[in-house]
Amino acid sequence: MANGVKPAVVGIADMKLARNGEKLITYALGSCIGICLYDPKLKLAALVHIMLPLNMEAGRKNPLKYADTGIKETLKAMEAKGASRARITAKCAGGAKMFEVSGKGSLGNIGQRNIESVRMVLKREGIRLLVEDVGGSTARTLSFDSGTGMATVQSYGKPIKTI
Repeated sequence: MANGVKPAVVGIADMKLARNGEKLITYALGSCIGICLYDPKLKLAALVHIMLPLNMEAGRKNPLKYADTGIKETLKAMEAKGASRARITAKCAGGAKMFEVSGKGSLGNIGQRNIESVRMVLKREGIRLLVEDVGGSTARTLSFDSGTGMATVQSYGKPIKTI
């Protein structure tokens, strides 16, 4: 990074908060989706890396793994730091179709199901989705700047895109 500070890395089925210009980054968004949530007044950013659309897990050990429970948990964490639902906006990337499934595989296109679930949950939670870079067939790296609310997406073999 330009200021010499490394971004905080958000792993798979993980979430981190940042503020005051701190940066967040998540790698290997194939069928997974990275959702950037931002309160511009507080300059409070969150990045959650979800794997699956719905939490059907008995005991729900890791809510961050799923779109429905991961987004809710992230919003709760932001609100605990003073964020307001009315101000929070979202940007997301990922949801690629990474593998061709022959026949009628049980998973189908998990990337597309993740995209639909993220959109639905954000709408249900009253969060405006400003922009998305989803679908396709390449993995992405997503970074998010808590100072500006700007996100960048890097896909293999493509120029960096600001969203």
